[in-house]
Amino acid sequence: MKLEFHQLDRRYEHLRVRNPERQRRLLASLAASGQQTPIVVVAISEKPDRYLVIDGYKRVAALEQLARDTVEAVVWEMSEADALVLDRSMRFSEQETALEQGWLLSELEQRFGYRLEDLARRFDRSVSWVSRRLALVEQLPEAVQQRVRAGEIAAHVAMKYLAPVARTNPKDCQRMADAFSKYRFSSCQAGELYAAWRDASPSIRQRILDSPEFFLKAHQQVSLQPSSPAEELLRDLTMVVAITNRASRRLERAAPLMGPSEFEAAQRKIECAVRDLTHLAERMAKEHEHVKPKSTSHDSGTALSGSLQTRDRPRPEHIEIERAQSPAIEVLGVAGAGPSRESRSLPGSDPGVISQSQRRR
Repeated sequence: MKLEFHQLDRRYEHLRVRNPERQRRLLASLAASGQQTPIVVVAISEKPDRYLVIDGYKRVAALEQLARDTVEAVVWEMSEADALVLDRSMRFSEQETALEQGWLLSELEQRFGYRLEDLARRFDRSVSWVSRRLALVEQLPEAVQQRVRAGEIAAHVAMKYLAPVARTNPKDCQRMADAFSKYRFSSCQAGELYAAWRDASPSIRQRILDSPEFFLKAHQQVSLQPSSPAEELLRDLTMVVAITNRASRRLERAAPLMGPSEFEAAQRKIECAVRDLTHLAERMAKEHEHVKPKSTSHDSGTALSGSLQTRDRPRPEHIEIERAQSPAIEVLGVAGAGPSRESRSLPGSDPGVISQSQRRR
């Protein structure tokens, strides 16, 4: 059916995040081909000829920009609350953020009086899932959420960086949001600014927020300075440890599914890696011997001290073996011995979960 714009009730428009680029593409498509997909509405029983928009707010806005008189709509014969939940479950084309989900959950809780258990059942989720998203909406200042709705700040930036700040310092959260909006920082730049704020003292935090653009420029200049050879080596070794730990976690899932040929190939690669790391440890031990200052004293006390140290310490070759058998490598070296015993952390796949590494230590 065709509806005129004055017949539409748009009370739920605030549940959507604006995307200027997507809106421009939609506007161009409607101008070229007209409206292809009807909006979804439900009738308002107490107001004849008035319809509540459930889905299609972007299409309505674009058609208004094009000065059209009417909009194609389909009427769902169900309650307002049921329509909102059904619309959310059918929205497969675009991934909702946890913040948008929180807005809808908060609306259903406040307007219709749903309890956490009711919302969890309707969305086929856990009570914890509902609670985390409602907490996210409660933590972020309303002014910050308005910037997210307007498309000035990306929703994932608000969740990842502004929400942790809001929990500890709402005023700094507002100032950081102002900076993100004013300078249109990328996600990477927003992360750099947040990390600097998180690790800084209160006085330095204020200086960062006073001149965020200057800070990022200075930070970039420091980042461009070449690292020393020692720093590069340590960074490479850190990556090696991280990769072996990741491989050990994957081994738990892969081992039951691996055939003999795959197992042998993996074992050969592990042996090659252990051999290379052992060789590297031997080279480091030799290089360390070269740079040690040689004592010119023949005092008996010095000799005695050295002999005691020799008895207390393992021989060099034992040190090299121990270095080669680091925990990460040890797990890989005994691939057939069973799953790794290293501790696990909960996955961060849920967009509503704020990583504890982002919290201020």
